[in-house]
Amino acid sequence: MAREAKNKQTIKLIALSTTNKAYEFKKPLEKIIKYQGKPVDIRLHEDPNGFSYIVWKNKKYMLDVIEKNQNRYTIMINSVWHSFTVETPISLKRRRFLEEQGDSSSSVVIEAPMPGKIIDILVEEGSEIKEGEPIIILEAMKMQNEITSHVTGVVKSVEVKKNDLVMKDDVLIEIQKT
Repeated sequence: MAREAKNKQTIKLIALSTTNKAYEFKKPLEKIIKYQGKPVDIRLHEDPNGFSYIVWKNKKYMLDVIEKNQNRYTIMINSVWHSFTVETPISLKRRRFLEEQGDSSSSVVIEAPMPGKIIDILVEEGSEIKEGEPIIILEAMKMQNEITSHVTGVVKSVEVKKNDLVMKDDVLIEIQKT
């Protein structure tokens, strides 16, 4: 038994949201799950039919992994889509180093995280926007999803218009970083 514990390594991982907010966790997961530093009682279950769900505050929330591409995940919990990456401490340092080395005046594109219909465009060319600010409302599976900017800058171009149908990874908006 001591040998098992000695060989079992705890790997620290970091989940990054689309706005680069970091959430640390360990693999294998600790028995106590914490959110914003406070313990929460969340359990992950799979029923005999293969459906996964989360139990939190005695309520079930359906969970579906929509896409996994390398370390990037898109999941749906109760019909709400969430995208994030999972990084090791070393890959996170490398990612941040590369971001710092990049040209700060470069532009970035905001892509559709899922297929859907453009319901509203909340910015126009020349608008100044801040990181985390909503820029587009995208309807997918009868749910309205707020697409936010992950950078601060000026809208260089809007590549879609209201009522357009878009596919996953279609360019929505180009932003000149400031």
